[in-house]
Amino acid sequence: MIGKWWRALGTARKCGDGRYNGVRTMVGKASDRAGVHGSRTPDAKSLDNARLKDPTAMMDPLPDVATLQAYLTPLGSQSTIIHSKFLQIPSRQQQSGFSNHLNLSKSNKIDEAIVTLSSPSDFSTPEAYTDVLHACISAKSLHHGKKICSLVLNDPRLRHEPKLLSKLITLFSVCRRLDLAKKIFDDVNDSTFLTEEVCAAMAIGYSRNGLPREALLVFVDMLCSFIDAGDFSISVALKACIDLKDLRVGRGIHGQIVKRREKVDQVVDNVLLKLYMERGSFEDARKLFDGMSVRNIVTWNSLISVLSKKVKVHEMFNLFRKMQEERIGFSWATLTTILPACSRVAALLSGKEIHAQILKSREKPDVPLLNSLMDMYGKCGEAEYSRRIFDGMSSKDLTSWNTMLNCYAVNGNIEEVIHLFDRLIESGVAPDGITFVALLSGCSDTGFTEYGLSLFERMKTEFRVSPALEHYACLVDILGRAGKIEEAVKVVEMMPFKTSASIWGSLLNSCRLHGNVIVGEIAANELFVLEPHNPGNYVMLSNLYADAKMWDNVDKIRDMMKQRGIRKEAGCSWVQVKDKIQIFVAGGGYEFRNSDEYKKVWTELQEAIEKSGYSPDTNVVLHDVDEETKAIWVCGHSERLATTYSLIHTGEGVPVRVTKNLRVCADCHSWMKIVSQVTGRVIVLRDTKRFHHFVDGICSCKDYW
Repeated sequence: MIGKWWRALGTARKCGDGRYNGVRTMVGKASDRAGVHGSRTPDAKSLDNARLKDPTAMMDPLPDVATLQAYLTPLGSQSTIIHSKFLQIPSRQQQSGFSNHLNLSKSNKIDEAIVTLSSPSDFSTPEAYTDVLHACISAKSLHHGKKICSLVLNDPRLRHEPKLLSKLITLFSVCRRLDLAKKIFDDVNDSTFLTEEVCAAMAIGYSRNGLPREALLVFVDMLCSFIDAGDFSISVALKACIDLKDLRVGRGIHGQIVKRREKVDQVVDNVLLKLYMERGSFEDARKLFDGMSVRNIVTWNSLISVLSKKVKVHEMFNLFRKMQEERIGFSWATLTTILPACSRVAALLSGKEIHAQILKSREKPDVPLLNSLMDMYGKCGEAEYSRRIFDGMSSKDLTSWNTMLNCYAVNGNIEEVIHLFDRLIESGVAPDGITFVALLSGCSDTGFTEYGLSLFERMKTEFRVSPALEHYACLVDILGRAGKIEEAVKVVEMMPFKTSASIWGSLLNSCRLHGNVIVGEIAANELFVLEPHNPGNYVMLSNLYADAKMWDNVDKIRDMMKQRGIRKEAGCSWVQVKDKIQIFVAGGGYEFRNSDEYKKVWTELQEAIEKSGYSPDTNVVLHDVDEETKAIWVCGHSERLATTYSLIHTGEGVPVRVTKNLRVCADCHSWMKIVSQVTGRVIVLRDTKRFHHFVDGICSCKDYW
């Protein structure tokens, strides 16, 4: 089996820098076993990559005995006094209580402890060294770690002590000196004193520093040395498989787990479960989950978390309900994980179910959970519910204010955005960059051009917030959508950042709205370089040409898309009815459209709409075909199918809530205004840009979109 792993991983060879080479997949992020339990680990993204690529380039030699004496000479006069203090410790605490009677959190205390350890005494025991190393790891003190390393390596009694060596490896890896950690590991690796504890420390060091490939190879090397892998080592190896996205090797480790006589602990099961879930092997994950003898809340949360990321709302809620049936309960982390998935698909009914669980709980919800609940309601088109939660919060952080501002902004209520922002300033809370993104985007969507321009200046002068790329993107959108294309171009030319795809995309969309072909072509050419495979950019330019009746250019864009293998994203809309989400694709839904109930309701609806004077606006069909074909295509748009389905399957007076993956077209926008009037229903449509609330023939966007 080990041989198969080696073949799966590739030929494992040590490079010149002491690391390994040959794993198939070489990408991943930092992780470690501690992350399974939710504890904090050093941020691997801030790692000095240059040093990791060549650890020997900046390698400091481990200090020898002579160097150690130089370190300790200034403190030598204090050794007798310090040692006499330790002699007062009761004998039963001389070893395990070494660090308890000396506060080692301060640098000078660690110095004192090291001086004591260097003096011949009963205190120079492995336990005493372990206590001091714990303090060094907590303080990330590389300086003290080198001193202790010299003491350990120059003491024949200690230099092969696995616990001390593993602590030294951990210390150096925490301090981002993998070169020093690797040197210790290699010295042990060449001897007969290699243990699982030392291997696990080295593997976790690689993992926390963003090198999961090397972490996995340490695990394989350990097995080749006939060292039995314990739960800790197995969990580290599985975490590396997750980061490397390597399901094949993960299955191999699972095979070794099955062959073991002893059962693995719950942490290993949780990590293996996460591996299967993140690699899309849901059947294997479910078998593992069902076969686990003990499942704690971390296990359930792990499964729910992946389902949430995959936006599998139905499966996620079935699992959540099963948690309640088995009386597992839930943590606030469980609910905070579920709510974002509800937000992404506008599953309001599911979100309300979570809200009910919060209200029934005896525990007081924390601020992050209430912020997630606010965000869910806002992204489901219920800003008033968000406001009730906001007003009822006993304590708020800046995220609470920003979430509420964004709820109003995406729902097009710019007046409330401005009023709430004034309240924020009056309360003494300092706004940040996220605050102004919500404000400026709200101004862009509602046509508050002058207020948006003044707000951009106030952000810099009054609030001392430096504009980021997102703020400039909002500014370009504000000017462009107001028809001030030349001013928007000047902002693009003068801003202190390299122009991003979002800014060129905003400019191209403004050119499409106002028919500016020249600037639109410039923006599109930039986008084709930055995002060559994004179909939306080609479609926008094609629409710009079609509006200008430049059909030859439209054909050229379509040919370009074919040559590059780019397909236009199909229009897709969905609604939640009861606990199920129904999805419709433009031109699809044949079974539903051929049903008697659809034909009956659609016929009645069309008759009522025609009496109001509506006729399809075929200009939105940007194809050179006859008018009858265009009218048929318009009637098959996904948002119309979803709206009709909801009208059929929901009670009279119940609001219709539709979510679409693209911008709503002008004709569907007009159609929904009339449908809301003739049916007396409120229709809430969320597209990729904003919300449209249709009530009695009027839209909340006031036709500015």
